[in-house]
Amino acid sequence: MPSTPTPALRRFPLHIHISVMFTLLMLLTGVILGIYNYRQTTRIILQSSEKLFQRIEQDVRGDLKSTYEPIRHLLRLLAGDPATQSGNLEQRLALLRPFSQSLQDNPNLASLYLGYADGDFFMVRPLRNAAIRNLRQAPADSAYEVWSIERNASAGQIHSQSLFFDSQLSMIGRLEHPQDGYDPRNRDWFSNARSETEQITTEPYVFYSTNNVGTTLALSSGNMAVLGADLTLEQLSSTLAKHRVTPDTEVALLDDQGSVVAYPDSEKLVLDKHSARLIKANALNPVFGALLRGQAENGHLQSQGRSWITASNRIAEGGPGGLQLALLVPEDELLADAYRLRWQGALITLTILLLCLPLGWLISRVLVRPLRALVQEADAIRSFDFKVPMSRRSPVLEVDQLSVSMARMKDTLASFFEINASLSAETRFDPLLQRVLSETVKLAQAKAGLIYLSESKGARLEPHGLIIDGEHQDLPRFNIATKDLSDQRLPDWLRQLTDSDTVVTTLGFEQAGSLQSVLLALDSPSAHLLGLRLRNRHHEMVGMLLLFLEDSGAEADLDVLSPDRIAFIRAVSATAALCIESQRLQNKQKQLLDAFIQLLAGAIDAKSPYTGGHCQRVPALTLMLAEAAAASDDPRFATYQPTDDEWEALHIAAWLHDCGKVTTPEYVVDKATKLETLNDRIHEIRTRFEVLKRDAWIDYWQAVAEGGDVTALAAERDARLRALDEDFAFVARCNLGAEFMAEADQQRLQNIAQRTWTRTLDDRLGVSWEEQRRQERTPAPSLPVQERLLADKPEHLLERSAMEIMTADNPWGFKLQVPAHKYNRGELYNLSVPRGTLTAEERYVINHHIVQTIIMLNHLPFPSHLQSVAEIAGGHHEKMDGSGYPKQLKREQMSLPARMMAIADIFEALTAADRPYKKGKTLSEALNIMAMMCRDAHIDPELFELFLQDQIYQRYAERFLVPEQIDAVDRQALLKKAGLSA
Repeated sequence: MPSTPTPALRRFPLHIHISVMFTLLMLLTGVILGIYNYRQTTRIILQSSEKLFQRIEQDVRGDLKSTYEPIRHLLRLLAGDPATQSGNLEQRLALLRPFSQSLQDNPNLASLYLGYADGDFFMVRPLRNAAIRNLRQAPADSAYEVWSIERNASAGQIHSQSLFFDSQLSMIGRLEHPQDGYDPRNRDWFSNARSETEQITTEPYVFYSTNNVGTTLALSSGNMAVLGADLTLEQLSSTLAKHRVTPDTEVALLDDQGSVVAYPDSEKLVLDKHSARLIKANALNPVFGALLRGQAENGHLQSQGRSWITASNRIAEGGPGGLQLALLVPEDELLADAYRLRWQGALITLTILLLCLPLGWLISRVLVRPLRALVQEADAIRSFDFKVPMSRRSPVLEVDQLSVSMARMKDTLASFFEINASLSAETRFDPLLQRVLSETVKLAQAKAGLIYLSESKGARLEPHGLIIDGEHQDLPRFNIATKDLSDQRLPDWLRQLTDSDTVVTTLGFEQAGSLQSVLLALDSPSAHLLGLRLRNRHHEMVGMLLLFLEDSGAEADLDVLSPDRIAFIRAVSATAALCIESQRLQNKQKQLLDAFIQLLAGAIDAKSPYTGGHCQRVPALTLMLAEAAAASDDPRFATYQPTDDEWEALHIAAWLHDCGKVTTPEYVVDKATKLETLNDRIHEIRTRFEVLKRDAWIDYWQAVAEGGDVTALAAERDARLRALDEDFAFVARCNLGAEFMAEADQQRLQNIAQRTWTRTLDDRLGVSWEEQRRQERTPAPSLPVQERLLADKPEHLLERSAMEIMTADNPWGFKLQVPAHKYNRGELYNLSVPRGTLTAEERYVINHHIVQTIIMLNHLPFPSHLQSVAEIAGGHHEKMDGSGYPKQLKREQMSLPARMMAIADIFEALTAADRPYKKGKTLSEALNIMAMMCRDAHIDPELFELFLQDQIYQRYAERFLVPEQIDAVDRQALLKKAGLSA
């Protein structure tokens, strides 16, 4: 018969076995640690309580010793003073000074006194606070009370009084005690001290006069007197208050009668202030009574429904019978941490039990985690995520080998993408070439690397970078020749490289040509050469990369030239070629943009011959000021360290700061006289004066023909002609606008304007339709017509179109006062301009160029790193106090470059020698004006101080100003005028 098959043994997964073992282990560990921690914690707490009691006892003993010893020494010293044997108050007052000094030196000393055998009594008591002074009915400034009792035995009289002294021991008051019956001979301290040869200490009691708890130390002084000192024990209560172990801890200092001498709450010590009795320990807490009755066993006591840990010890100091220190600590409070740890241990053990199975499950899964990690790593590589950490090494050989292979593959791919990313991120051309060389040399494990870039459409290769032993070298020192690809004498390796992407060869010293200097630097007669042709997107050669590898003759040298390594380097070099091409294109675009910007700035300057060069000079001055701020050690400019992008933004903003002037009519910018538009209208007014002069001659001849007096008529004629000449000369002078126009001149213009002349021709013939439309605002007069010599006509007012009106809520934030009319060409209105040649309307037109600048620059699609161009360029007419234009920005609202632009623009305008309405000012004149502007918060004070201290004005003057404008400058005086120094 066939044998019965043996039932298969049931097997469980490994992680289940591990889980069970782990659970049992944690259970056992938790129980053992819980029991151990509870016992150890209890033992440590109890030991700590014993040490705490010992420390309390030491503190109390120390306090008692420090309290009693000085007073005992003091009594011995004072007992020998002869004044203690004096027979009356006047002689005993000699003791006031030593007694007061002793009371001052010993704050625990309540009083010093002498009792005499005849019943006399002399006490000095310090009045340390207002409560004691009120109790003793002492004056407010009292520092000491002398209580004196003198008995006249023969007369049977008692004289009791209190003398009050200030801190200088001057008596300031006296108080009689007619009913005082105090007799020191009836006191224990007196009788005991008289019967003893040594000092005596009384039992603690409540002082009669102050209700303080203390003791009395007494010593016989001679045959007739006893010297006593009342010593308070308040310090002991303070000491006990510092040693409350738990909230319900009871600690007290008891005398041999069971009365409480010291307690943390010292207010409870006196049971009855009238009887001055100390409270009993049993009344304070019944547990003290149980302790004193000896009910404690081994430091434990059951009382009041609680278990107490007790300690009691006797201290010899403090009185004839000594004192007893008693400590009661509730066990439940003392061992609260132990109980808590016990329950926490049980809870932790239970928690561990609940976590054992899942934790064991997790631990078992760790054994197979390397394989799972490899799967995740492969998925991450497929997703181009190379930040996933390498899986941990496995004890299984095959799994470990697979993990190592996966890690190498990941490192290779990560290195490739990292190099590509670093090359793509580089925004500067020269650092890009250095990065290309460094990365490829490192990747190929080469000793040196050389890069050529093609010029002249690929016909020539020029060296652009060399690296040897990881250090970038100075190319001119190696004298590496430019390669002409059309040269028939090219070496074979280079000719091969022009036809293929990769060349691998051994380069000897004889074949190296101009590369011999590289081999000499490598100290090698030959090297393995790996040449890579760099091509752009159009497959055109943009350069060549040469890598020099060590040639030691060993086969190991060729390992780095394996096909997979070369393929990797080839892939990296292809990316490098694209980055090089992109950088070169970007640089050319930047050059084109810069050339266009300078072209625009030149066109603006060329548009007006009077402002030519302004757009070129302001960038130069701005750059000087920015470089000075960046190089300054002044903490105020410490944060100004511009990046390359910020330098570029400042450069563009400086060149384009007046680009809005392309919209400003040049006849306004160049307006040299008040009546000038496209032409100077002074000629039209001169013609009118000529007409009036002709009228004077005509009137003269007509009068002569009518038989008038020739002499009188000639005089009248000459007066009219002279007046007309003088008036025209005055009008012509007003037209220049060179000086401030006084009110008298304004009135004279008004008077001249009242003259009339006769027009016989229609002024609406031959005019533009716009001017004809303006003239139609008023009806045409009948000819001939009398007109004023200087006229402000309705047609002189040019309306502003709706598109040019600047609303208060404009999107740009401009805050400009817009005149009602675009232009007012009234002759009298223009001639009456008080300063300069521009009317308010024309001033607005000129100021409006900055508005156009900001709008134009904001419409340009600048890249992100140039977004600040509009803000920098548009702020050079703002003032630090917010009174500038066009946005009325304040200093804190403007960037530092924008404030630099403002200073540069003002200084250039002041010193420019090509303006029609003024001469260029000298350095001192310009800087004096700017100093006043700084004082008036129009320009930035910190930048103006830097402008002066670094003598930027001097460097600018030497470059742009004529020698006649360069004069001496007193910088300290300018700083003082600007309010920047005292």
